[in-house]
Amino acid sequence: YSTTIQFYQHFHFFFFLLCFIIDQEINPHVDQWEAEGKFPAHKIFKILGNAGFLGVNKPVKYGGLGLDFSYSVAVAEELGNIRCGGVPMAIGVQSDMATPALARFGSDELKEEFLLPSIMGDKVACLGVSEVGAGSDVSSIRTKAVRKGDEYVINGGKMWTTNGTQADWMCLLANTSDGPPHRNKSLICLPMNLPGVQIARKIDKLGMWSSDTAEVFFDDVRVPCKNVIGQEGMGFTYQMLQFQEERLWGVANILTAMDNIIQETIQYTGQRKVFRQPVLYHQSVHFRLAELQTEVELLRSLLYRATALYIKGNDVTKLASMAKLKGGRLTREVADSCLQYWGGMGFTSDVMVSRFYRDSRLLSIGGGADEVMLGIICKYMDTLPKK
Repeated sequence: YSTTIQFYQHFHFFFFLLCFIIDQEINPHVDQWEAEGKFPAHKIFKILGNAGFLGVNKPVKYGGLGLDFSYSVAVAEELGNIRCGGVPMAIGVQSDMATPALARFGSDELKEEFLLPSIMGDKVACLGVSEVGAGSDVSSIRTKAVRKGDEYVINGGKMWTTNGTQADWMCLLANTSDGPPHRNKSLICLPMNLPGVQIARKIDKLGMWSSDTAEVFFDDVRVPCKNVIGQEGMGFTYQMLQFQEERLWGVANILTAMDNIIQETIQYTGQRKVFRQPVLYHQSVHFRLAELQTEVELLRSLLYRATALYIKGNDVTKLASMAKLKGGRLTREVADSCLQYWGGMGFTSDVMVSRFYRDSRLLSIGGGADEVMLGIICKYMDTLPKK
């Protein structure tokens, strides 16, 4: 019992430290990073890595804390206090999107070379899955890795690569054979400084401005075959497993941001007057805000249930897909409703609600679009039409 109390005391300090880092090292600079279209990933990741926040559920042997995924969810929620969507998304790619398969299936050699420095913040990671013609439809990717001796020769390209212009390595999904699309892919640890890796451009986006997003091309890039994560041909399966943590992480991260936007809207509408009374006093406004906060709490309960089942080893694909679907749609409701109550101020770049409106729209697209989530849910409900 005393050991448990001591652990939670330490973890309370752990979150106090994260709050301090957000308040002192991140939020004061967010406006500048948003204007520049990039944040200093190596600097921020090193600060977070030194404090232990990039490997919460990763093995202690490689610099992690060895905790279960529920603690990563808790960290994701706290990162929602960052005053933009781009920086926490980039952190999530590093900690819970590009590295889960490596931590679970990678060789000790690969973990030493790529996982450990990523957890410590010495290397920036990116995830190479989406392509120009294959986003949510992962099975349709065309990037090929052809085995020649002890190396793969890689040709193709990746799109929407978060951290892409600053990354030191990529967790790359590529076709390593001509077999069936769900069994011909492999995940490969790809150093980004190899000859033939070309950063074509930094993509100009609707939102998430402070997160650099790249289009990357591969022209006869040679990578040792030992850089394959786990078994060759299992990449699609590994990536689907990574997606589960990515989707749960994304939902956790948006919850706090929605809480903050609702609270800031309450404060603003309590001060702004229309027809001689605060906007908040109109029943349509305070009722709507009550509905939105209720929906946020319901989503939080779904996330916690899915996470509790996940850490016990259950398949939570359906619940994670439901949470991702609901999260994407709810952020759009919260952003649109709250921005409306800010009136003309909401249509400026001077307030957080407008940034949230831009940034949060990605949740219904990235990591699997709403329609893909619906398809997965229907598959588990056995309601898809029979071919």
